[in-house]
Amino acid sequence: MNTKIRYLLSLVLLAAGSQLASAASPDEAIRPIQTQWAEIRYRQAAPQHAEQYRALALEARKVVDSHPGMAEALIWEGIVLSSEAGAKGGLGGLALAKEAKERLETARSLNETALNGSAYTSLATLYAKVPRWPLGFGDKERAEIYFKKSLSINPDGIDPNYFYGEFLLDNSRAAEARGYLEKAVKAAPRPGRELADRGRRQEAQALLNKLNQESR
Repeated sequence: MNTKIRYLLSLVLLAAGSQLASAASPDEAIRPIQTQWAEIRYRQAAPQHAEQYRALALEARKVVDSHPGMAEALIWEGIVLSSEAGAKGGLGGLALAKEAKERLETARSLNETALNGSAYTSLATLYAKVPRWPLGFGDKERAEIYFKKSLSINPDGIDPNYFYGEFLLDNSRAAEARGYLEKAVKAAPRPGRELADRGRRQEAQALLNKLNQESR
C-alpha cells in the first residue's frame, strides 16, 4: 500500500472513529489523533503538512467537543495546532500557536499530570520556539521552567527529554543537552505509539550525531 493510499485510508478511519468518540475512554478517544499525527509527521511530504494538520485539527476539535473537560483531548488539539503552526509559519502560524497555547493552558488547569505532563512539554516547546514580544509570546525562561516541570512528572519520557535536549542545544548548552538526548534515544517504547517513538528516536539520534561531529 503506497503512502498516499495509506494516508487517505487513515483519514476515513479517523472520521469513522470520531463518530464513536463520545463513548470512548481518554486513551481510546485520542488514539486516532495520535496515530494520524504520527502518520503526517513521519510519513507524509513536508509541503503537505499544513493542510493535513488543519484537517486533523478539525477532528481533534470534535473529540474535545465530545468530551468536555477531558484534558487529554485538549492536549492533543494543542499538539496538532502547534504542529500546524510550525508547518504554516508566518503570522498565520503565530495565530495558531496562540490557539495551541490556550488549549494547553486549559488542559494544564484541568489536570497537569494528564498524559504524563504533556501539557507542560508542549507549552515549553511553544515558549521556546515562538518569537518574543512584540511579535509573539516566546519566553525562554518560562520554557525552561515548564520543561523542568514536565521532566519532574515524566523523567524518563522520550518527548520531554528530546525537547529539553533540543532546547539546550539551541541555546548553546551542548554539554547539558547530551544527557537528555541520550535518555530520549533509550526511552522505553509506548504501546500503540511505535511510529511516533521511532521517528522521535531518530530525531534525537540526529541531534546527538550533530553534537558528536561538533565536538571532534
